Amino acid sequence: VSRARAAFTDSDTADEAVRATCDDATTCKRFATSKGYWKDPYMQYFARSVGERKAPEINRGYYARVQGMNHLLDAFIRKTECDCQVINLGAGLDTTFWRLKEENLLPRKFFEIDFPTVVARKIHNIKKKPPLSKPIIETHSTDSLLLDAHSLDSDRYCIIGADLRDISTLDQKLKKFQLPTMLLSECVLVYMTPSHSSNIIHWAAESFHTAMFINYEQVNMSDRFGQVMIENLQRRQCNLAGVEACQSLESQKERFLKSGWEHADALDMMTVYSMLPQEDVARIERLEFLDEKELLHQLLQHYSICWATKDKLNLGISYITLFLLIVFASPPFTNKL
Repeated sequence: VSRARAAFTDSDTADEAVRATCDDATTCKRFATSKGYWKDPYMQYFARSVGERKAPEINRGYYARVQGMNHLLDAFIRKTECDCQVINLGAGLDTTFWRLKEENLLPRKFFEIDFPTVVARKIHNIKKKPPLSKPIIETHSTDSLLLDAHSLDSDRYCIIGADLRDISTLDQKLKKFQLPTMLLSECVLVYMTPSHSSNIIHWAAESFHTAMFINYEQVNMSDRFGQVMIENLQRRQCNLAGVEACQSLESQKERFLKSGWEHADALDMMTVYSMLPQEDVARIERLEFLDEKELLHQLLQHYSICWATKDKLNLGISYITLFLLIVFASPPFTNKL
């Protein structure tokens, strides 16, 4: 009994450390937006204060992450003319629903899934803050708006408290449509064992006939810089249980191609950063002086965006890409199996 209890405690501590990364991302985004890296008027309702100063390379890293993820997401929504659904896996305190509503890019339904404790915090904030609740009410036309401590379900927005490792419960709670589907995950799969993350990727491929999966997380983790990143997280009792899929861009693509996805591509964030609209990059680089550019380069080389597609409806979603400024971009790698 004591051994079983110890195992549960270790797992619970690990989960708590993962939940804490949600606060890290929120405070980093709050600080970067307060400095003017990008606009997000909704982040302030989830992070009360700007908090302590973050290093310029962290702010630039978050800028590249947000711009890259938004580019792919928005392109998918436009390609489907908003007749799609978005499922944000491990969404935390993300504000994308409100941005899309503001920009008239709201999909047919926007789902978020995270640990019940994270979801409870988010719902509490939504209930207390009219700038968050009003857009949800404005997009809801029926009488049955479900709202309790651990779930919110309106016509266009749904938050679900669930453990992503429990696929059967997740599938049961997720009242999904047979629509083109975008799945998002940012630093989520890396905290699961390879078998758990593989189950999610395979479930997504099996569940949706026309879909895109965007995954942002670590890459090139077998070198010394990657090892230091792993050690720093371990000191906070945060174990990168799925780091073996983060060895290279090839290993990131391969996990999708062997789980039922037709196309996959991946870029490290240094490449993404160099491809973003240069006028805006020049603007954000003037916001703060960066003394050590080499550190920024190393940091960005250890994160990546990988995107995978399957396109039964032939909408052309496999041509959605991050190759914004590269004229001689190679076509996405295709799984011929």
